[in-house]
Amino acid sequence: MRNLRDQEALIPQPRGNLPKVCAAALAAITTGSIVVLSPERMFGWVAMAALILTLGPLLHGLCLLAEEMLKMNVAHGLAWSFYLGYLRLVLPYLENSISVFRATHQHSSSCWGRGSRKLLILIPLNANISHKLEDEDDNIRFYDNLPNNEIDRAGVRGRVYKHSVYRVLDENGKGHECVVEYATPMLTLYSMSQESSAGFGEPERRQQVLLFYRTLQDILEHSLDCRNRYKLILLDDEHHDDPHFLSKTILRHIEQQEKEEFCVTPPPGQEMVHPLSNSSSALPSAPPLDGNWHHHPEPMSREPTLMFSLEKPQPLRGPVENSDY
Repeated sequence: MRNLRDQEALIPQPRGNLPKVCAAALAAITTGSIVVLSPERMFGWVAMAALILTLGPLLHGLCLLAEEMLKMNVAHGLAWSFYLGYLRLVLPYLENSISVFRATHQHSSSCWGRGSRKLLILIPLNANISHKLEDEDDNIRFYDNLPNNEIDRAGVRGRVYKHSVYRVLDENGKGHECVVEYATPMLTLYSMSQESSAGFGEPERRQQVLLFYRTLQDILEHSLDCRNRYKLILLDDEHHDDPHFLSKTILRHIEQQEKEEFCVTPPPGQEMVHPLSNSSSALPSAPPLDGNWHHHPEPMSREPTLMFSLEKPQPLRGPVENSDY
């Protein structure tokens, strides 16, 4: 019992109301002294107080800027935790899980483009998310879950990680399957803003969401394990009048990913012929007299080789006059 009491004595206890009472009493005594002793300076002190109140938000913003430059805040830790504890573990297996899913679901759409094969991560600015996407937009319907990934993690054997496949309907009623989910750290940010003891209000929450998005994006861009396997979607919370805002946003990002695909190799059967691939150094021959052209494919250029000369170098010759008069 004595050891427990000693430990409790070392833990600092929260302050009571005594500091507030002392501050209020000191402010009242100071104001009364100024009014009685030097009333002509009252207006100067009022102007000084107004200046202090004006500089307060400016100093607060500078402190937030310094805090952001050090990334010593809630969003920084949540972004790294979300990456190290979840995304880095599951994203390398995402494409294989989608392949297995397509093989076992014959009624799934036959075309899963580049955008559909990525994990779409939704990050709302207000950090208020629902556990079912179909509750926010009736054009989004739950289809099925991808095969579970079991990973030994922190002493838990075979911890299960899973993703959900949703079917998003466009304006024509055509369904597009994709793997989409909210960023789970948004639940932490929203819950902190609802707890008075956390000292975390709505303005700070919005700022932390933006910083979380920027930090996570920077982390994923430098991650070889997650490259080309994700898409961060920042959701604006000023579109409550559109009931299909979420589905339109998801489809727009999928379409954008599809348009960014392009073929970097020539189509099969087409050979790229170098203009100087002909072994002869002569100029192209003139067309035949009969006017008939016959196209003959030119051979591909061979591998470059080095040619050495055994002759000694000769001095440069001066100009020689060979014109006739």
